[in-house]
Amino acid sequence: MPNVMLRHDNDGNLLFYVAKKDLEAVVTSVETDDGDSWGGEIGLADGSRFYIDPISPPPAIPTTLRFRKL
Repeated sequence: MPNVMLRHDNDGNLLFYVAKKDLEAVVTSVETDDGDSWGGEIGLADGSRFYIDPISPPPAIPTTLRFRKL
């Protein structure tokens, strides 16, 4: 389960960064993002998929969270 840093780029895109893998990609989909909770299956622009149990309330960005690779 890698530690992942989430932050916004200058264009407002949510970036997903895993330092140990030197992976940085734009988040293209989030299974649950309804204002009350955030998480589930996360899709990245490179086709990778990760999972985190939904968090309530949604985390403040930037943050570091632990995800599972699917």
